[in-house]
Amino acid sequence: MADTGIFATTAQVQAKAGANASTTYNAESYINQFMTEAESLINCVTCYNWSDAYTTLNVDVQGILKLAASNWAAILVLNADPTGMSAREYETRLDVLTMGFNKAIQQLKEVSVKTFMKAPTSP
Repeated sequence: MADTGIFATTAQVQAKAGANASTTYNAESYINQFMTEAESLINCVTCYNWSDAYTTLNVDVQGILKLAASNWAAILVLNADPTGMSAREYETRLDVLTMGFNKAIQQLKEVSVKTFMKAPTSP
């Protein structure tokens, strides 16, 4: 099976989910599903189809999308089965991932940033 996500890879999501994440849900088949859900959520929340424009975006914009999508997918991995970690570890990971996701979404929704990000790359 291969990565089917546009914004981030399985390895990037696994790194964010970290040690003690469920081996069942931290596998490529589930992560591909979680990535599709994350990408759709990002597109809907920001009212822009970043998936269709992805290859035309500069690396900074792609990095913000990667941050948002990998964080959200890692949240879904952890939420699917949190039994491998303590409550404190689970809550801390969710807090860090949620903060990163929210910050990325805030930037993607900002009109001035969105205008900058959708502008053609200068030579």
